[in-house]
Amino acid sequence: MKVALLQLDIAWEDVPANHARAARLLDQAAALGARLAILPEMFATGFSMDGRRIAQPEGGPTETFLCERAAALGLHLLAGVAQAAEPLPVNRALLVSPGGDVKRYAKIHPFSFAGEEKVMASGGNVVTWDVEGLRVTPLVCYDLRFPEPFRVAAEETDLYAVIANWPERRRHHWSLLLRARAVENLAYVAGVNRVGEGDGLRYFGDSALVGPWGETIVSAAEQEAVLAADVSAESVAEARRKFPVLGDRRPSSYRRRA
Repeated sequence: MKVALLQLDIAWEDVPANHARAARLLDQAAALGARLAILPEMFATGFSMDGRRIAQPEGGPTETFLCERAAALGLHLLAGVAQAAEPLPVNRALLVSPGGDVKRYAKIHPFSFAGEEKVMASGGNVVTWDVEGLRVTPLVCYDLRFPEPFRVAAEETDLYAVIANWPERRRHHWSLLLRARAVENLAYVAGVNRVGEGDGLRYFGDSALVGPWGETIVSAAEQEAVLAADVSAESVAEARRKFPVLGDRRPSSYRRRA
């Protein structure tokens, strides 16, 4: 399957402008033959901490936009949006099919360093979605720092899709962690970041698709870009046959003795 990573320059809290920018990149992804296109975290607004004001209802403008573009282009779309919920909004990844089916994942680890836990609720579960036979596990930005959700889903995952607004000041962490998660779990990792500036922060991009052996297949620097590459469940299965590290785990021994 051809997967496209869409590195977007997000206009701060300007939903119509960001829909227009995303539509242009989605057209490029479709022209490249992608079957799955991935947009960054909170791509319609940027990583705003004004959660209640920017959060949209389920079925709201951004979800509708994604459904319309998925249907028009015949693509599966995975993208981030803040959606209204109680007691707090949630920072979600949505998977939208060409037929209009919508699946949702809520970010498990709000970014406490920026106070996200005060304005966005934590999600409760890791999820894995089937996209035309490719098993895709979505994660959102700060989730990347925690190996546990990756490992929990490893045996059912071919591609981890990590959508982010990851700022320049921790740039090297981003690239290192993408490769580490791929190597640890012998799976593809697609890291889709933004570029540009928002709320006083600069974003560097460095979106990349990393292969099961930790090799960088495609990557982008500090400009808008559409990266497209083929991924396959067969390549993941072959890597795990050749190097069966997941089968050598000993979970019952991973406890400290008093």
